[in-house]
Amino acid sequence: MSGKLSLKFLPLSLLAVLAGCNSASPVAGLNIGQQAAQPPATPVVQAYCPDVVMRDDTAIRSTYAGNAKEDPEKLIYRASLGDATRACTANETTLTITVMAQGRIVLGPAGKPGPTKVPVVVEVLEGDKTIYSQTTQFNIDVPPEGSTQFIFAKNDVSIPNTVGGVSRFTRVRLGFEDTAAKKTTRRPR
Repeated sequence: MSGKLSLKFLPLSLLAVLAGCNSASPVAGLNIGQQAAQPPATPVVQAYCPDVVMRDDTAIRSTYAGNAKEDPEKLIYRASLGDATRACTANETTLTITVMAQGRIVLGPAGKPGPTKVPVVVEVLEGDKTIYSQTTQFNIDVPPEGSTQFIFAKNDVSIPNTVGGVSRFTRVRLGFEDTAAKKTTRRPR
């Protein structure tokens, strides 16, 4: 045949291809073009995961012995929060945020190695409105060297999730409890 296509085999080949288009599919009882019944798909819930920001005024905490204020000799410890991150899981009604932050604590002259608690505040704000706020007494074991790094983690920050997810104006704010602000809060007369 020297490279030329034989026309006498073309009609048979074409008929075989066309016959295959009308044959039953390997799935019993289904023809091409029909689909097998599939189980209902689980809905996918997508949500915006709010950013974590540090409270500039409370990302560093200095604690002093007695009623001393800013007396370097009476400093018990200085703690600071640095880089932070978050992860979110959501369902139709709730957005749960896991908040993590890197921190450091350094003992002062009045400090002692061993277990120390620092009050870390996690807040969730939507615009200017606080929708979640909780203080955690976070335990840190300070070694004899007098300083250490730590990882703060809070995995149960839950806020309402709405249709379409939480607002893009929602954010997580992190810092230490500000005891000075609590002491200066005046009672209404």
